[in-house]
Amino acid sequence: PNPAAPSATPAGSGVLPAATRPQLDALLDAIAQLPLEQPLAGEAILQAQPTTRRAGSKLFQVEGRNLLSGQWEIVRAGQRYDQLQAGVQLANRLGALNEIEFSEFVAKVQTFADSLNVGVELPDMLHEVFRARELDQFASQHDAQLNFMLRPTRAAWSPGYIAQHAGALGFVPAAMPGRMVLPAAEPGLPPLLTLAFDAQAAQAEDLDRTAVYDVLLSLDVPQVAQTQAPFERLCEVLQRLGVAMDGVLCDPDGNPLPLPMLEQIGVDLSGLYAALSARDFAAGSPLARRLFS
Repeated sequence: PNPAAPSATPAGSGVLPAATRPQLDALLDAIAQLPLEQPLAGEAILQAQPTTRRAGSKLFQVEGRNLLSGQWEIVRAGQRYDQLQAGVQLANRLGALNEIEFSEFVAKVQTFADSLNVGVELPDMLHEVFRARELDQFASQHDAQLNFMLRPTRAAWSPGYIAQHAGALGFVPAAMPGRMVLPAAEPGLPPLLTLAFDAQAAQAEDLDRTAVYDVLLSLDVPQVAQTQAPFERLCEVLQRLGVAMDGVLCDPDGNPLPLPMLEQIGVDLSGLYAALSARDFAAGSPLARRLFS
């Protein structure tokens, strides 16, 4: 459970907009408490809080408990807060929080507290670094980024040809050249699937005369909720694109893959989803998206 979360939502407080919802959670963050003797204005807190949101490679965040609603939230102007907390993420895909990053976190929190003239209750470094390593080990054993390649059976494809067929399946162009995404149903969430091909070919003057020899389809498993059936969508896209574009299914190195291999991967994924949920890091949840980032 999240000690930073209120036990109940006060009547009439409404739902917080996504940008201000609290994120700190004892499962994923080392949290320092900054008790306030009297409420502080959001403006004063924002002026004093560190300008960078990183301690080394780890996310650093400050939250306040809103005096009116009693809810924890990202501090905003025009509100008053009766308690503050600051946290640093224990692990991400770059590894576990280490002693140097923890010390940087402590220095940031201490400077922040001093500038507000308030006390601070810091977590124990050895305990948090141990938790970070344990969480990092779990994450590294339960991370999965699936990549499959489609290669033309005969003639090479053109970027325009790929975009046309991918677009028919719901893919839209991404910011980077040669990349398309299958968007999630809810705005702001990571895409269900990513499709990528040669970026240079995607920027060629004549998109219908430029040759592309492979397309990579990817699923970042922990980033997408199991309820969205992303693996089933991936299999469907691979099959439909393969038929429409006369392509052969391959591994990321271009070696042909038998279709039954996908069924076995699906079985393995079921166990992975269950293990993530058992640790309260269900795929697609805010906690999982932070841990596997």
